[in-house]
Amino acid sequence: MSDKAVCVVGAGSSGMTAVKALQDAGIGFDCFERTGVIGGNWAFGSPASAAYRTLHINSYRKDMAYADYPMPKTMSDFPHHLEIAEYFNAYVDHFGLREKITFDTSVEHAEPLEDGGWRVTLSDGRVRTYDTLVVASGHHSDARWPEPPFPGHFDGLQMHAHDYRDLAQLEGHDVVVVGIGNSAMDIAVESSYVARHTYLSSRRGAYVIPKYILGRPALPIPIWLPWQIRQRLFQWVLRLAVGPVERYGLPRPEHGILQAHPTVSDTILSRLTHGAIVPKPNIAELAGHEVRFVDGSAVEADVVVYCTGYKITFPYFSEQVLAAKDNDLQLYARMFAPDRSDLVFIGFVQPWGSIMPVAEAQSKVLADYLTGRYALPSPPAMARAIAAQKAALARRYVASKRHTIQIDMPVYLRDLARERSAGQRRAAHSSRGLPVPG
Repeated sequence: MSDKAVCVVGAGSSGMTAVKALQDAGIGFDCFERTGVIGGNWAFGSPASAAYRTLHINSYRKDMAYADYPMPKTMSDFPHHLEIAEYFNAYVDHFGLREKITFDTSVEHAEPLEDGGWRVTLSDGRVRTYDTLVVASGHHSDARWPEPPFPGHFDGLQMHAHDYRDLAQLEGHDVVVVGIGNSAMDIAVESSYVARHTYLSSRRGAYVIPKYILGRPALPIPIWLPWQIRQRLFQWVLRLAVGPVERYGLPRPEHGILQAHPTVSDTILSRLTHGAIVPKPNIAELAGHEVRFVDGSAVEADVVVYCTGYKITFPYFSEQVLAAKDNDLQLYARMFAPDRSDLVFIGFVQPWGSIMPVAEAQSKVLADYLTGRYALPSPPAMARAIAAQKAALARRYVASKRHTIQIDMPVYLRDLARERSAGQRRAAHSSRGLPVPG
């Protein structure tokens, strides 16, 4: 007999809303958080966090709040990480979740049992069994460095964005920031105020989206429009707002907008036009204190910051159980392992938008699933849906390890609501002994 029905791994922004959904449904669970605080990536100073001192969210406040607990109007439109941490703590205390989480305890190993369920080994040596394992441990903890590494050697400091915390790490240095995403833009801007020189190196172009467009923090383009139509509308508005990025010295994107994860910044273009950040192409070679680029230029540098993303890894699973090679994590509805009915994932998406409403909606589906109000389709139907999902990603997004779990938040939420209703119909048919619809 299992110790509890469910084990939740992690109490970040996904784990805490999973815990709330399980509590609301009356399902017995344990939740293990390896640090001493909730909030995961947004708990500045925690071992689980990649937040830096000046970090602000790049999603609009209303779009990132849990539906069950709106953010107060007194918060900034684009809150600082301390505001988000305060919101998370208020959330867990409001719903009485804190005492339901076991802190400073990590899941060291999770082993599937032959007849279903999981044997979980904890960092304090305890071994427990559960009917279902809910993975909410996030996908921003295992830094991805350039693959393959740049040739040559570097005599200065090389660091990943995951380890950047504040301006003191860059002050007075000659800094090369590698990447074109949100972290790269933010860190390059920070560096430009305190470093001797700041260079932004990228191998591809990106559209830079201001936090406000036409005086609004979120552009109201209807989600029912096909994404190609939304793309044309958004591209037209963005061209009016900021013009082509080539005017700022950045490389022209080879893809259309909405075909890569958004890069949101109000300040990068200003710092480029002031000459405080010098754009550079991809690195060709490292040579002592010199960084050489593919266009033949070179600069002196003593710090290189790699903003090159993360690997999806699960240190508590053996590779035979699960390994997301090249970040390829094939899940039905971005939640369910098709070959294991007792393994569910919450928050393993990279949204154009915010993760919090997605994790909350997924958690409500999870609760329905565990109480029998939601039923999965047949294995062949899940396989077809996963294949279609993968093909749709390939048609739309830039081919990279960053976009394997990419979603449009509002579109995914709409589709998940439809899937929840379909799963409830499947469950109702099954309970009456009727054929289950696909």
